[in-house]
Amino acid sequence: MHVHRHKTNQSVSTHSSNPLTLYCLISLMIVTFFISFSVKAHEIRPAIVDFTFDKNGFYQLNIKHNLEALLAEIGTAHDDTSESENAKKYDRLRGLTPTELNAEFEKFSPTFLENMHLEFNGNREPLQILDVTIPEVGDIELARDSDINITGLLPENVDSMSWKWDAKFGNAVLRVSSETNPDIFNAYLTNGDKSEQVPIVSIVEQSKWSIFKNYIVSGFEHIIPLGLDHILFVIGLFLLSAHLRPLLIQVTIFTLAHSITLALGIYDFIPLTDENLKWIEALIAASIVYVCIENIFFNQLTRWRPLVIFAFGLLHGLGFASVLRDFGLSEGSFAIGLVAFNIGVEIGQITVIAICFLLVGLWFRNKPWYRKVITIPASIIIALIAIYWVLERTGIIG
Repeated sequence: MHVHRHKTNQSVSTHSSNPLTLYCLISLMIVTFFISFSVKAHEIRPAIVDFTFDKNGFYQLNIKHNLEALLAEIGTAHDDTSESENAKKYDRLRGLTPTELNAEFEKFSPTFLENMHLEFNGNREPLQILDVTIPEVGDIELARDSDINITGLLPENVDSMSWKWDAKFGNAVLRVSSETNPDIFNAYLTNGDKSEQVPIVSIVEQSKWSIFKNYIVSGFEHIIPLGLDHILFVIGLFLLSAHLRPLLIQVTIFTLAHSITLALGIYDFIPLTDENLKWIEALIAASIVYVCIENIFFNQLTRWRPLVIFAFGLLHGLGFASVLRDFGLSEGSFAIGLVAFNIGVEIGQITVIAICFLLVGLWFRNKPWYRKVITIPASIIIALIAIYWVLERTGIIG
């Protein structure tokens, strides 16, 4: 671990009753939509931005983020660095020593500071980087988070603060605290959005309803559009039968299971190390493969499928927990953030099911060719995508 002192001053419309035509259309849509997605070996996680202040009038802004992604200008346009046109630059930066990476960041720091706003009472504060802490290289297949520290004196008669940075730097979790109150404010900021004005004199706490709404949105976004593996799993559940009863049985069991491990993971009863998460992600992909295989060989719920779905739900819950952990929930927001995030996830899953039902189930579920033309081909395509993820997440293919 190195700490560097830093110098001052990123249609075609078709309609046909022919099952073969319908199959080709559906297959083309699925392949086109999912073919570009791959493993999240360098997943873009939100920055954790901690603003703290003390009774002597000093403030500190600590930003924990992936410096390589910042320097390669890989932000919210991508979920994973490998998807970016700047992936090669990122990979080169990921292999740099702390000293070498800090030298690259020094060149970039004027741009970084120019595109970040810390405001007090609506007035922008000039910022100065105190130091940057960069971990050693380690496993280059895993992202490394560095710490950027900015300090200063609060202006006189200040009542509030707000923070934002350019959308190209990615999403961020802003946490505001003081010596006497560790949980003043907590927000998940996307698309370069500016935080609301946060009181820092009277220390009025953020309302629970505000936190609740924020994390419902975060949970939903983790399914749509970010949770591609979870989307495929839910579609796999849908494909077995587009009728309500078997679908509700599967989704209810899945929801119960992932809620359990989401809570256990976020409260650290189950360790979520980077190594553990690599295998969890691989097993999540394997769960998609299994569900699709059952869809191909069975035309209704088997006696063991509910148990299998419950087990897979436990895995998916750990994946959700890793995301919520990355959001950096403050201690006072743990419970409400956990519940709200889970609700957002459920709304996302229900939305996926509703879209599948409106596009396919409502019109074709009672057709004699439904299983042959939709369930089996779509399950094969999804299984092949998931098999690729398994191989890549386990390192069998690069």
